[in-house]
Amino acid sequence: MGSETILVVDDEPRLVRLVREILSAVGYEVLSARDGEEALEALAIEQPDLVLLDILLPGELDGYEICSKVREFSTVPIIMITAKTREVDMLHGFDVGADDYLPKPFSAKELIARVKAVLRRSKLPGKDAMLTADFECGNLIISFARHKVKVRGQEVRLTPTEFRLLQQLALNPNRVMLHEDLLSKVWGPEYRDDIDYLRAYVRHLRRKIEENPSEPRYIVTTPGVGYMLSCPEEAS
Repeated sequence: MGSETILVVDDEPRLVRLVREILSAVGYEVLSARDGEEALEALAIEQPDLVLLDILLPGELDGYEICSKVREFSTVPIIMITAKTREVDMLHGFDVGADDYLPKPFSAKELIARVKAVLRRSKLPGKDAMLTADFECGNLIISFARHKVKVRGQEVRLTPTEFRLLQQLALNPNRVMLHEDLLSKVWGPEYRDDIDYLRAYVRHLRRKIEENPSEPRYIVTTPGVGYMLSCPEEAS
């Protein structure tokens, strides 16, 4: 650590100042933007390693719209800062490409932990890096090497975090993975108790790959235990 640059997008000077003090104290360089226009300009020019993005911002673009626009040209990790913690808000954030949520109010310890975890995930290739063969599970095809997914012949766009979640399930087909194991492997050990977080991500992933998300064929729930990628036995 020490060379990473964090862009904070928020119009509250006190919050920006607080975040700057916390992150600068542990070695990060902190930039700031007050609205969508400034944020997009800073992203293009400064190319930060991570973005802390508030949802409610002045001007024409809110955090969701900014995130969506950023995803058109960049895979930079984005953590949404928000007072909204309802599942529908989380799903909306995931839909436009957010990597994580940081609910207000937050502690210095929580902020640092989330930033470190997201930066770490963005740099690790994952244990699939040596896998070259495509993985087939019924009409679901996963290319580990190219980070591509097809369902019923159509390519499905997944965020890096969504792909890692599906990848972990695919590396263990027809085997139930515990909530804690999935959270630790995909997000990091700091997240192993955030089961509601995992549940929201799984629901969103199902919307992208399942023909009928309310009756999933691929990502199957074992209540109170975890999730399994259900495939024909020959696929495993």
